[in-house]
Amino acid sequence: MPDPVLLGSDHAGFALKEKLKETLARLGVPFEDLGTHSEEPVDYPDFAHPVAAAVASGRFRRGVVVCGTGIGVSMAANRHPGVRAAVAYDETTARLSREHNDANVLALGGRSLDHALAGRILEIWLTTLFAGERHARRVAKIELPKTEPR
Repeated sequence: MPDPVLLGSDHAGFALKEKLKETLARLGVPFEDLGTHSEEPVDYPDFAHPVAAAVASGRFRRGVVVCGTGIGVSMAANRHPGVRAAVAYDETTARLSREHNDANVLALGGRSLDHALAGRILEIWLTTLFAGERHARRVAKIELPKTEPR
């Protein structure tokens, strides 16, 4: 059975998140939806942070966050150590975000992506393996070293 995926979106990503749940169900991928659960205005960090925290802690191996463009949720998610959130806008960026960058959070734009394309992006992102080797060295350099408090 595939690893479960954690979902979160703001109001601008709500409709796309609902479509992505259909894609996950079709693929047999279990998921948990942290919300939002309507198109009532909310703040994207309130949903991106819990998804990223769950991935950072290891509770979930992968998460998907959605806002209007995917940019805001990716910025919030990437504040968490160990999270590599990637905005994907086509099949190539989805594949490369996994293959080269080992992205563990996928960020999508509910207002900037066709929903059918977003479903294909999600499927590619879920099925693409990390290439490792030279890419592993580069991914290891993403995290900043911890510094001593002053």
